[in-house]
Amino acid sequence: MRSRTSFTFMNSEQFLEEIKKKGLLETPSFNTLKREVLLSGRTVEAIAFERRLVDDVKLAELKSELLNVPFRRVESTSLDKEVLKIVPEETARTYRAIPIEKQGDLLIVGMIDPDDDRAQEALKFIARKERLNLGVYAIPYSDWQSVLRLYSPYRTGVEEAVRSMNLKPIGDDRVVSLDQGATTEEGPIVRIVAETFREAVGEGASDIHIEPQQNYVRIRFRTDGDLKEVTALPPELGQPVISRVKVISSLKIDETRIPQDGRFRTTVFNRSIDFRVSTFPTPLGEKVAIRVLDPTTGLKGFDELGLMGRNLELIEEGLKKPYGMILVTGPTGSGKTTTLYALLQALNNDTVNIVSLEDPVEYFVPGINQSQVRPEIGYDFASGLRQILRQDPDVIMVGEVRDVETSGLAVHAALTGHVVLSTLHTNNALGVIPRLVDMKIEPFLISASLNLMVGQRLVLKLCPHCREKKEASPEMQKIIDKALTGLSEKIRDKYPRPYTIFSSPGCAQCRGKGNIGRIAILEVIPMTNEIESLLASSTPDLQKIATTIKAMDVMTMRQDGVLKALEGMVSIEDVLKETAEL
Repeated sequence: MRSRTSFTFMNSEQFLEEIKKKGLLETPSFNTLKREVLLSGRTVEAIAFERRLVDDVKLAELKSELLNVPFRRVESTSLDKEVLKIVPEETARTYRAIPIEKQGDLLIVGMIDPDDDRAQEALKFIARKERLNLGVYAIPYSDWQSVLRLYSPYRTGVEEAVRSMNLKPIGDDRVVSLDQGATTEEGPIVRIVAETFREAVGEGASDIHIEPQQNYVRIRFRTDGDLKEVTALPPELGQPVISRVKVISSLKIDETRIPQDGRFRTTVFNRSIDFRVSTFPTPLGEKVAIRVLDPTTGLKGFDELGLMGRNLELIEEGLKKPYGMILVTGPTGSGKTTTLYALLQALNNDTVNIVSLEDPVEYFVPGINQSQVRPEIGYDFASGLRQILRQDPDVIMVGEVRDVETSGLAVHAALTGHVVLSTLHTNNALGVIPRLVDMKIEPFLISASLNLMVGQRLVLKLCPHCREKKEASPEMQKIIDKALTGLSEKIRDKYPRPYTIFSSPGCAQCRGKGNIGRIAILEVIPMTNEIESLLASSTPDLQKIATTIKAMDVMTMRQDGVLKALEGMVSIEDVLKETAEL
């Protein structure tokens, strides 16, 4: 072993020539390897390993000899988990380097490419940060793969499934049968799809994206609002994997020219999960987006949503009224539908007839009569609302008020003795009234039908296991002071200066992210006598209405967020970012 980490660089073509000189491959296999390396841009080791063209141990020994770097095998079962934490998973994957052990002040790592300058610099940085020296071994590709399993069993499981298939080169019209009863040959495809679904549910992902790229198929999960690549597949697996998804979603396998929508339900981790599937044609093949509808994460109570204090009181009072509209607003992805489901569950009992119109139905809730609109056959929100009124409803939920006709019918339903719940696309709760006016609703009808306006955003929830408190900076103290102005003295006394804020650096519980899930910051504005009087005019002064609302005893979204930050639920920085334009 050597502690020096600067070696002579050797590119793929040079390595291929050395493999040829050593006679590690027969000429046909060598030509196959060389062709795929040059065409795909992937590494010699990766392709040789996946195609089983040559023993990866021999390749590592050859590279060790050529670069004058010691060779070593790595037994993943004997690795110290604490040492594994020194090199993050993304670094290990990106630079194909893994920590092996720590001897005193020496960190020993295994590298597939000891001559990679970028990998060397990344490892040197980590070693300096830990105040350690660095020692390097050349290791086989398979050993690197087995250690990666310790970081993420899912990726390695998918990669093993890929390797178990005797894939033909790109260009061969290889047809994989994806019937439900999978045969031995089809098993790996079934396994890849099944493992992807399980991993998505386990990670708490809201969406799965399967996307064909030029040289590979990318699989990404959306978790806590952010997309992240979780694995990549050879390009020839794109269509078989997508076909498998289409089969279990009851979509047409042979139709790839137009988008298709489907859904299916299955059991994952002993709970029933719905998957909503949408295909989209691209020049490189079909892209698939799959919404993961897990009731354990999508159906929440008021506490889990983030409703507390005055906002919670206003919501509970609004739900007790026998009729009227409650409109939830916010941009796409702000959790409006989740809030609607929470309101529905609060109203759901044997004495109430609840009917919903959704596009699509995301979660099936016992006791609620849910219906999915189908605009392509003329069954849209407007026509559905007309039919709902014949179903003797007490509570009506409309997925979204998006046009003049739907808004008029929703107002009519609220005026005729029904509780109406829906969403509206505005930046905040203040925007509800001007948006309804823009939809041709008479102002006096707005005051008569509207009970509550709810605005919300989602922010990351700090991990409670690694949460740390600190005193806010002088500049932040002023921002918090300004946000708390206007709140009751009782609330302000609960948070004396100097203010304490929180952050989470990351730990094993949150997988180093520093957060676990998201929580809503909200503002709830009730319809009051002052607002009603201002809406009595046929041409109300919307600016004056906005000024009146701001002077009311209600909590703004920023104030709600700041209070949650002072409680340690969220970071103050996330709150300020999400409420910057409000």
